[in-house]
Amino acid sequence: MKKILALVLSLCMVFALCATTASADNSDVTVGLFCLHDENSGYDKNFIDAFYAACEATGVTPVLKTNIPEDQTAYDASADLADAGCALVIGDSYGHQPYILQAAQEFPEVQFISCTGDMAADSGLDNYHNAFADIYQGRFIAGVAAGMKLNEMIESGKITADQAKMGYVGAMPYAEVISGYTSFYLGAKYVCPSVTMDVIYTGSWYDETLEKESAEALIKGGAVLVSQHADSMGAPNACEAAGVPNVSYNGSTQTACPNTYIISSRIDWTPYFTYAINAVLAGENFDVNWTAGIDAGAVALTELNENVAAAGTAEKLAEVEAALIDGSLKVFDCSTWTVGGETLTTYDKVAFYEGNECIWDGYFHESETRSAPYFDLIIDGITVK
Repeated sequence: MKKILALVLSLCMVFALCATTASADNSDVTVGLFCLHDENSGYDKNFIDAFYAACEATGVTPVLKTNIPEDQTAYDASADLADAGCALVIGDSYGHQPYILQAAQEFPEVQFISCTGDMAADSGLDNYHNAFADIYQGRFIAGVAAGMKLNEMIESGKITADQAKMGYVGAMPYAEVISGYTSFYLGAKYVCPSVTMDVIYTGSWYDETLEKESAEALIKGGAVLVSQHADSMGAPNACEAAGVPNVSYNGSTQTACPNTYIISSRIDWTPYFTYAINAVLAGENFDVNWTAGIDAGAVALTELNENVAAAGTAEKLAEVEAALIDGSLKVFDCSTWTVGGETLTTYDKVAFYEGNECIWDGYFHESETRSAPYFDLIIDGITVK
């Protein structure tokens, strides 16, 4: 309930601030974004597109820096943008956060956001913020589309039920990635109970060669469908070459992979960036930890590729989305997964989580206190290679 009330209040602030700033001339206000990679990375392009859209909506002047690694360069980028007069500075990668925090301590008059980070609540600063979105909802829905495809393959005799193995190319063994691939798997399992999944980590957010090789290894190991939490076209291209269905991330790959692409989920950062910019324009405080879901437009699915998706997928996805929004379906419902053959009723090993306990009322409460994901369990049915 606290989360719902906070979301309502946040959205009300967005709408109210939009009404007061939409007609104002804010071009003298500068807002900065720096990204781990550039527009060639689907992850970073998703941020860049949302950043420009929010700046246009609010009338502020955008400044963009790209290819900023997760090292002291991130502090330099933060400080440079603050020195250049930016009222708000945003970094888009988890590893940027200690350097953004350092800058926030040195420039108290500037607001800083570390997207996907988890240090803001404990920082004691009122000018340092974290934000994420309930992308596990989008991953789950995309997983349902994958499960529908597996069912079609089983029914057509292309595979047997015990051959319904998916592969997943993950970047890093962080909770963000684990939460994402687990919710994707649970979505597939929701409609295809026999599904299993192998995961390979590349150790990099963007490495086209490694991502391609990892996808190829998963396919060779029996994966009949592949998804990813990695930023290049490596895995989708490998799937297209092998004729293996693919669920991508952060944007459609249908143009490049018309014969294998099914659907993609992504965070739409536009609502949050608009909210944060308008708060800065109004001189208002804004959330230390912000998150929102599919009902608020913060989680989005790309258009379904009907040429590859199983028949009836669009209708099933609409049904699942409605159930997630009304709360009748929980992504991490503990009755649907086990760890070591056991159903969990408690889990309190998550650092930075207020109160530590994550499970109550029968499900794992992902991202309900801290915006960044903290589901880090390897559940039965998923094998990390």
